Amino acid sequence: MAVNRVPVLKRCRSLDLDPTFLGYDKRSKRKLIRSGRKMSEYAMQLREKQKAKFIYGVLEKPFRNYYDRADRMKGQTGENLLVLLERRLDNVIFRLGFARTRREARQVVLHKFVTVNGKVVNIPSYLIKTGDVIEIKEAARSMQRFKDIAETAGGRLVPDWLDVDKANYHAVIKEYPSRDVIDVPVDELQIVELYSK
Repeated sequence: MAVNRVPVLKRCRSLDLDPTFLGYDKRSKRKLIRSGRKMSEYAMQLREKQKAKFIYGVLEKPFRNYYDRADRMKGQTGENLLVLLERRLDNVIFRLGFARTRREARQVVLHKFVTVNGKVVNIPSYLIKTGDVIEIKEAARSMQRFKDIAETAGGRLVPDWLDVDKANYHAVIKEYPSRDVIDVPVDELQIVELYSK
């Protein structure tokens, strides 16, 4: 299985991305020195795609599959793509505040701490649906790890499309997110233009 081992702050610097979108409080003190040359249209499109892949922790092949699926859906392809990425289970765990970062959320899911509708799901790319009930398993709630997470991620704002009871590690998916509530700094139209060439 392929794993992205790129240092987070270094990658954020190269993509000109704020680490807070990934759940990190740190910032790199180094400055990225770019040459005076203007970026080509292709370079800007590629950068937007790399940003989306990096934020959601998705590699190239699955990302392409999300794009193809979004293209087949009704509505605008770019918005559909971001909605599909937001519906990933690891992203939902991050949004609920049950993990500090998306990487940690992925680990929480892989370690079988999460149940969806009463069944254990250990697939980070699992797409949640409206009405799904997401919980952290009873046995895992008392672990020191989740107490630490509750302290650091407890103050994070939960999007309106999720209904969460943080004290009981219980959440319900009210609806699918719309583009206006997805706060990632990605220009999805550039990604669509890149793939439609």
